Amino acid sequence: MYVLLPVILLLAGCGSDSVDNNDEAQDENPSATAPVIPVFNADSAYYFVEQQVAFGPRVPNTDAHIACGDWLEENLKSFADTVYVQNTRLRAFDGTVLNARNFIGSFQPEKRNRILLCAHWDSRPWADHDSDPDNHYQPIDGANDGASGVGVLLEVARLLSQSKPDVGVDIIFFDAEDYGKHRLINAPDPDSWALGSQFWASNPHKSDYFARFGILLDMVGAENASFSHEGYSMMYAPNIVRKVWSIARREGFGHFFIDRKGGYIIDDHYYVNKIRNIPVINIIDQRENTPHGFFDYWHTVDDTMDNIDKSTLHAVGQTVLSVVYRE
Repeated sequence: MYVLLPVILLLAGCGSDSVDNNDEAQDENPSATAPVIPVFNADSAYYFVEQQVAFGPRVPNTDAHIACGDWLEENLKSFADTVYVQNTRLRAFDGTVLNARNFIGSFQPEKRNRILLCAHWDSRPWADHDSDPDNHYQPIDGANDGASGVGVLLEVARLLSQSKPDVGVDIIFFDAEDYGKHRLINAPDPDSWALGSQFWASNPHKSDYFARFGILLDMVGAENASFSHEGYSMMYAPNIVRKVWSIARREGFGHFFIDRKGGYIIDDHYYVNKIRNIPVINIIDQRENTPHGFFDYWHTVDDTMDNIDKSTLHAVGQTVLSVVYRE
């Protein structure tokens, strides 16, 4: 993902405001029947993160990437009602052709009322923000940047397979998100990030696919994470942001979900919004006290399991479940 700071943008309203406002009002109604929401298991989510990292850096065109992709497909098939695999070849900014796979797990595919949940599963091929120049062309484990979001959603998938909500859910694991331009390479970089979501948004697994809204998870496993209101999320889906942050506070996670403006992040949700016109928000860890605006070990060789915190995984996972089962 790539952060745009500072940026002045003219904010546009979301086309689904009337539906979202009704949902928000209903969500605040204390007399409404409380749904039965599964309890998120952070130990299970941690295990799913750990299993991904154990394959090694999940860089497209590598053996680790192939093996982890096969593992993801197997797990999704064990949980979801229907699994789609998009095999494609994507051209990176430097001309490299990437063998990529997007994985889509659909729950209750017959339901028209749907929610989209997503994360990217590849990892950065270069530690171009590492403090040691010798590491600037080394691949990273991507424990937080990639694997954490997938780990949370695999646990959500496991729970969805046991207890069905009132809405259909689609979980998408996007590939080739983190193959964006190396910061030390002088080359054009428009749209060099989030290649897998760009492909899916233009070529969805079902030609008429639409979801009422979506949630992207990116970097959701570090200790003391800070989830502020990401800029494009507020531009395309402000009511969804308010809904999710309100539910997070109600669940007791207000110290993670902070009511403040964040940066504009070029991430998978940006292209799903822009190309597919599905209002998708980004739950992403943004920090005010780092030079790049993310967690300390972003795009470094130190993005390892040592920095994954179960309490953060739990806060995000339980919030997502609460959103889904309240619909």
